[in-house]
Amino acid sequence: MAEALFRKRLRIKETAATIVAAEPFLPLAEADIRKQRGRLEDYIRRDPGFRTALAPRSVPPEAPPIVRRMARAASRAGVGPMAAVAGALAESALRAMAEAGATHALVDNGGDIALLLERPVTVGIFTGPSPVRDIAFRVEPRPGIFGICASSGTVGHSLSFGRADTAVVLSADVGLADAVATALGNAVTDEDETRLRETLAALGGIEGVEGLLAVVGKTLAVWGDLPPIVRTRVDPARISR
Repeated sequence: MAEALFRKRLRIKETAATIVAAEPFLPLAEADIRKQRGRLEDYIRRDPGFRTALAPRSVPPEAPPIVRRMARAASRAGVGPMAAVAGALAESALRAMAEAGATHALVDNGGDIALLLERPVTVGIFTGPSPVRDIAFRVEPRPGIFGICASSGTVGHSLSFGRADTAVVLSADVGLADAVATALGNAVTDEDETRLRETLAALGGIEGVEGLLAVVGKTLAVWGDLPPIVRTRVDPARISR
C-alpha cells in the first residue's frame, strides 16, 4: 500500500511553498528551507549585488553551496542568480527529505517544482490569460530528483522582460530549470512561430535541459523530451504564491 501523503503550505518571507510528502518528512523540508534561506540572506548582506544582478555573477568558492548552485545555474542560462532561487530552495528541501528516506515527495516553490516520484503525478500548467488552458503534464516515476519550473510575463510578480503566458522547463537540475524558465520567459515576446521555435531550440541546447514548453496567446510550442500533455482542470487556488 502506498504511504499516505500530506500537503503543507509554507510561507517564509518571499518563499511561498507547498510540500507534499509522508507526514514525518514535512518538518525536514521546512527546516531546510529556513536554513538555506538564512544562508542566502547572510551572503546577500555581504554581496548585495547578488540579489539585484540581471546577468550571471561570479561568487567565491567559499560561498554557501546554495549560492554556488544558483550562480552556476544562472551562468548556464545567461540570467541573474536570483532567477534560480526558487528551484534551488525546492531541490534542497526535497533532497533533505530524500536523504531521510522519502521515496515520493515534491516541493512546489511558487510554481517551481522539485519532484521525487515512485508513482505518477499530474502537474498542472497555469497559462493565465491564454485561451490555451487546462493542460497538464502526466509525469511518470523516474530515478532521482528532477524539476519542472515555470516563468511568466503575464502572471505573478516575478520580473520578466517577455510576454509568455507560461514558460516551462524540465531538468534534473531544478535550479537550472528555474533559471532557464526565466530566460525562456524573457525571450518570448510575441506569437511568431518561427522565432518561438528558434528560441526553444537555442535554450534547449543548454546542457542539462531536457524539454521546454511555451504558451503565448493562442500559440503553444514544445521542444525536447517532455511528459505527455493531458487535459485537466487547473485550479489557480492550488498554486503556491
